[in-house]
Amino acid sequence: MRRTLDSVVAQNIRPALWLIVDDGSTDATPQILADYAARHDWIEVVTKPDRGKRAVGPGVIEAFYYGYSRITPEAYDYICKFDLDLDLPPTYFSGLIRRMEENPRIGSCSGKPFFRTPGGAEVDEVCGDEMSVGMTKFYRTACFRQIGGFVQEVMWDALDCHKARQLGWIACSWPDAELRFEHLRPMGSSQQGILTGRMRHGFGQYYMGSDPWFFTASCIFRLAHRPFVIGGLASWWGYMRSWLKRLPQHGDRTLVAFIRAYQRRALRVGKARAVAEINARQAARWNPDAPAPAAPAGRPA
Repeated sequence: MRRTLDSVVAQNIRPALWLIVDDGSTDATPQILADYAARHDWIEVVTKPDRGKRAVGPGVIEAFYYGYSRITPEAYDYICKFDLDLDLPPTYFSGLIRRMEENPRIGSCSGKPFFRTPGGAEVDEVCGDEMSVGMTKFYRTACFRQIGGFVQEVMWDALDCHKARQLGWIACSWPDAELRFEHLRPMGSSQQGILTGRMRHGFGQYYMGSDPWFFTASCIFRLAHRPFVIGGLASWWGYMRSWLKRLPQHGDRTLVAFIRAYQRRALRVGKARAVAEINARQAARWNPDAPAPAAPAGRPA
């Protein structure tokens, strides 16, 4: 956490406001956060009552909205959902803002994460160029409001990018050195182990409505990434087990159809071309001044 805090303090463009939500820490976290907030007037800490258990996915977004409900989003051009397990290069925010100013259609973006093995080797996390990564979702505020914000469920960090593209925005990430950052806890891990995290990913893909053939191909691709073989198999089983149990899925059927059409096209021509086709086709829908949808029950307007 100190590494994350120090890396944001060292940014050449700092946040106008960094609202940090402490949702039940029982270690020295509150004291550390209080120290940084006392030294930097753009850092504020809010304490959320402890829910009594970890809730990966829904819990993250619950904490995010606990903080989001305390700001006036219209007062800011950009908003970022940001985890406390990242080490950013000092050019991170300035690099994202420069790219977004150059292309007004970019609604959400990020750099690319990597993690270090116990031996110190850098390993890039698997992240498609068509997605902004969940641990540091950088958004144009207008885009964030138009998509209706985040879904409070696993796979929220993919659904948002698909919804943005459906509305004519561009979602993306770049591997450039000025944006590449270290993830201090590997993506897809869990308090119960990395295989549990991979199975949760499989459920998330099922919840999102991913095409089964596309997701199977994705799992085959992930066999060659850590944890080798078993990671891809665990993700596939998480999807299939959810399907066999007929668990609930995302309710926006128009968005699900949009996602599946993209995935099936990607199987034929590749993800890069499929996304380029969508971005060209949906450009006519892009309207940065369009009103935000009505907020669902339980989500801040």
